[in-house]
Amino acid sequence: MRFMFVGDSMTIGRAGDYTWRYRMWQHLNRSFGGPYKIVGPRCELYDAMADAAVSTDYADPDFPAHARRHLAGWGKGWLHMAPLIGDAVRTARADVLLVSLGLIDLGFYTNSDQTADNVQAFVTAARSANPHVRAVLLPVIPNVRALADAPFADECERFNELLAKTVADLDTDTAPLLLASTPAAYDIHTDTYDGTHPGPSGEHKLAAAFADAMHQAWDVGGPYSAAAESWEASATRR
Repeated sequence: MRFMFVGDSMTIGRAGDYTWRYRMWQHLNRSFGGPYKIVGPRCELYDAMADAAVSTDYADPDFPAHARRHLAGWGKGWLHMAPLIGDAVRTARADVLLVSLGLIDLGFYTNSDQTADNVQAFVTAARSANPHVRAVLLPVIPNVRALADAPFADECERFNELLAKTVADLDTDTAPLLLASTPAAYDIHTDTYDGTHPGPSGEHKLAAAFADAMHQAWDVGGPYSAAAESWEASATRR
């Protein structure tokens, strides 16, 4: 099975991050129970000094190059990924897409209805490349802007409702779609380093949202587990 991570800044990560992609790689190694591969056209982290995705400075230097693959970009959303996903799926022969997008769209580019339209375009393009591709989609999760900007918070809530409807409408037996649950007890004050981007505990919670959705719906992998002491150890090394 070939997994592709698709996302924005929370998925690509910045120089020095572990990333939730790293946490998912660890989870798959523990629980998948068979051969798998992480695929995608990119492998770098975002470098703030260069304002570009050019860093290979992962928090764990032993994170292997073959597991760093992704299709994610700092400041990118459904709007940007919909035109890219077809070629990415076709080239990498992806079987499962783990997608975390939407915050950037709603914050800068499109309203909730337009963003939902781009979700449909994304799914259509992915299926054109692989008619049996599976996908797990994460809703827009809590973030600091939604605390201070009521209209933006309303758009996030409406988009999440539209996303749930889109998943229900587009789900098929041959190309299943899942809506992951918002991570339980996600606290922007402790699970992020700036109110938006995940720190170590937030990375674990994002990975768990995807892992648990796949396990419960498709019996892919096992339930996510990460000992509290490992979260704390990660936090001290970051």
